Amino acid sequence: MTLSAKPVLTGDKTVLRPFTEDDVPVMARILADPEVVRLTGSPTEAFGLDRLRSWYGSRNDQTDRLDLAVVNQATGELVGETVLNEWDEANRSCCFRILIGPGGRDRGLGTEAVRLTVGHAFEQLGLHRVSLSVFTHNPRARRAYEKAGFVAEGVERQTLWQDGQWIDAVRMSVLAPEWAAHRGWPDGDRVSSTAR
Repeated sequence: MTLSAKPVLTGDKTVLRPFTEDDVPVMARILADPEVVRLTGSPTEAFGLDRLRSWYGSRNDQTDRLDLAVVNQATGELVGETVLNEWDEANRSCCFRILIGPGGRDRGLGTEAVRLTVGHAFEQLGLHRVSLSVFTHNPRARRAYEKAGFVAEGVERQTLWQDGQWIDAVRMSVLAPEWAAHRGWPDGDRVSSTAR
C-alpha cells in the first residue's frame, strides 16, 4: 500500500481535494496568519511564493503522505489543509495534522475535515493507528480531535519555545477498533453523515 492515490473526500460542509497551483497564493496568506503561526508553532518567517509553489506543486506526487486542501463547500473558499504523514507501513500507522486559516474557523469545518481524513485512513487505507500532537495553548484543536474520537495518551513537556515561555504538547491517537465502533462520533451525537 502507498499513499499515492489522492482522493476527493466530501462531507456536508467541506470538500477535501488535491492541491492545485491556484491554491498557492491562498495558502501563503493562511500560513502567514498570526493565529496559524502561534497555534501550529510554525516558523515566523514568511514562506516565499516560489518555495510554496514547489512544496504544494509536489504534494500530489508523494507516495508516503497525503496532503489535501480543505475547501468550504458553501463558498468554494480554500480554508486550510489536512495531512497524513510519517507513514509507518509495517505498523499500519501514521500521523495526522490539520491547519485551518481564519476563513474556516468556528464553523465545524475543521472537525468535519478531521473525520473525513481519519475515516479515509481507517476505512480506505486500512491503517491501525492515527496519532497527532496538539499544543496545550490550542484547546479549540484539541476539542475537534476529541469530537472525532482521538484520546489523549500523554504530555510532551516543553516542546515549543514561544513568546518567552515553554509550551507543552498533548499526544493523542485513535485506533482502528475505536474508529470501527464510533466512526468519528464517540459521543454518539451523529447529526450528519460526514463520516461515511
